[in-house]
Order: sequence, then C-alpha cells, then structure tokens
Amino acid sequence: MRAFFLTDIRKTEIREIDPPNMSDDEVKLRVEMVGICGGDLNGYRGTFALQEYPVVLGHEVGAIIEDVGKNVPDHLKPGMKVTISPYKNCGVCYSCTHGKPNACIDNRTMGVRRPGAMTTFITVPWKDVYSSAKLTTKELALVEPLTVGFHAVARGRVSEGEKVAVFGCGIVGMGVVAGATAAGAEVIAIDIADKKLEDAIKAGAKYTINTERQDLHQSLSDFTNGFGPDVVIEAVGLPSTFLSAVEEVAFTGRVVYIGYAKIPVEYDTKLFVQKELEVLGSRNCLGDFPDVIKMLEQGRFPVDHVISKQITMDEAGETIADWDKYPGKYTKIMVDLRNEK
Repeated sequence: MRAFFLTDIRKTEIREIDPPNMSDDEVKLRVEMVGICGGDLNGYRGTFALQEYPVVLGHEVGAIIEDVGKNVPDHLKPGMKVTISPYKNCGVCYSCTHGKPNACIDNRTMGVRRPGAMTTFITVPWKDVYSSAKLTTKELALVEPLTVGFHAVARGRVSEGEKVAVFGCGIVGMGVVAGATAAGAEVIAIDIADKKLEDAIKAGAKYTINTERQDLHQSLSDFTNGFGPDVVIEAVGLPSTFLSAVEEVAFTGRVVYIGYAKIPVEYDTKLFVQKELEVLGSRNCLGDFPDVIKMLEQGRFPVDHVISKQITMDEAGETIADWDKYPGKYTKIMVDLRNEK
C-alpha cells in the first residue's frame, strides 16, 4: 500500500509499504481522511525539534474499523466510523505516573516519532479509538487538533464570564475558541487573516482583532474595560506573541502557551512578579476527545469553513510546500484517502 513520507527537511515522497499486522488488543482501520497540521508544517520546515525523518506523516484521523483483535471489547465493531488518540506514552516517567500521560517525557506521536496514518491501513490499540455514529470521517479527522485547544482551555481554568484572548486562529486556535466559548467565556480572537477571524466568529468568538490593521493593546483594552484579558492562550509560536501574551494579560491573570517559539524568548521578568501571573504550558490533550466529539455532533463548529482544501495523497507534497510559502493561506488541509487501495 502507498504511504506519504516526510523524508527530510522540505522533502516528501510517496513510498510503498507493507500492510500492518494486527495484534489481539488492536483494531485495524481503513483510513479515509487525514489532516495536515501546523506541527506537520513545522516538521517539514525543520523547526520542530521532536520531528524524526523519514516518517509516514499524519495523526489527525478519520477512519472505518476494518477488523478487530480478539481482546477488543464489543462496543467496537467493523464498519464503525472512528478517530484515534495518536499519542503513545511510556507509562513509567513522572508525568505518566502522576496522571499526566499527555506530557510523557518520551511521548511518541504518530507522524512525529513513529509511523503516521497517511496510508491505507493502520493498526492501533483499541483504547485509543473513539467512535461516532453521527460524524463523517472528515469531521472525525478534526477531533484531535480541536482537543489540543480544549486541553489548553482546561489548563487555563477558563470559567464562565471571563474574557479570553486567543492568539492564532489556525485549527488549534479554533479549538481554543470553541472550548472557551463552551466554558461560557467571552472570546477575543487575534490573527492577521480576515478569513480566519471570520471563522472564529462562527466558532463562538465575540470579538476579533486583526493586528495588521488594529492596535493590539488598545483593542484589548477596549474589550476588557482597560484591565486586559483574564486568560491569554497563545497558539501561534512566535516570540512576539509569546511576549504579547504576558504584556497584555490582566494582573493576576493566566497565560497558556501551546505553540513552540522555536527560538529563545527574552522577557522583562518584572511582569511575572508585578502581575502575579500564572504561566502554563499545554501539550497534546488529556481526556478531551469525548467533549470535542459531542460538540461536533451538536453542529456547534464551522467544519466546512475551516477546511481550506481537500486533496489526494498525490497532491500532498505540493500542497504542504505551498503552505510553507504562504502560511496564511490555509487553516486545515484534509487528505482524502478513500480511493487508495
């Protein structure tokens, strides 16, 4: 069967690989849809420190159960539409033994440090599988990146009535917007692309700021009665947005970082003390899949608006190269594998 590989920095290739063998505790999936995410783009650019080469890309999955191992519970059956948690933790490190396997010191995400899903068949442990009778496989392929945003909302302890600023309205940032809205917060979406800000409104944002045309500080002040947001969640990964998060958040506020800044960021540390800030990291997700599936099943997310382009495997290489050149052009790229054999 064919598979789409990231072979080196800015190099991709379609190769033939053998179909996988299924163990007794696994399910075999026929992959229908796979999202290309910002992490894949960073791996393509060589700016993601955890990326290994060569590797089959893809960890945002919408699939059909093809077969199940003999130890798989009866609630999972062939023909069901599913998505998967693509993370693999060691089970013995400090994070794993303290209830935070999402931050495992040796986490091995599909498409990053082990083979991904951009091929015809994959096998995964049954415990990593989440089903939905209502969602399409295209919708299911959005679940994982949205859970990353939901987890960041949980890390920030976002609550009803708070004002939450979100830097970056890519698909993870859109998950933050949707998750914070579901928590009852007033969301301020920040980006440089009008299309993404329009989509953020559809996902629940109350206010938007295009920083290419609007003054960030003044706009945030206007929307927060001069105090600044209660919570700022950064989903871009730029030094400038890392700094702005600390500068703009309210006194005694919370800052949550999802993005990797990729180069060192220099802070004026007096803000940490003067504001008595909480600065938090947010990695992967922790038990957020059912909540995101429920949100999608209720039709509370603009699925068709955030999918910028749907392509075949043969188009994946040129499309990710185009995204590299024009980063504001895409929110979500979806690879359709239904015609793969």
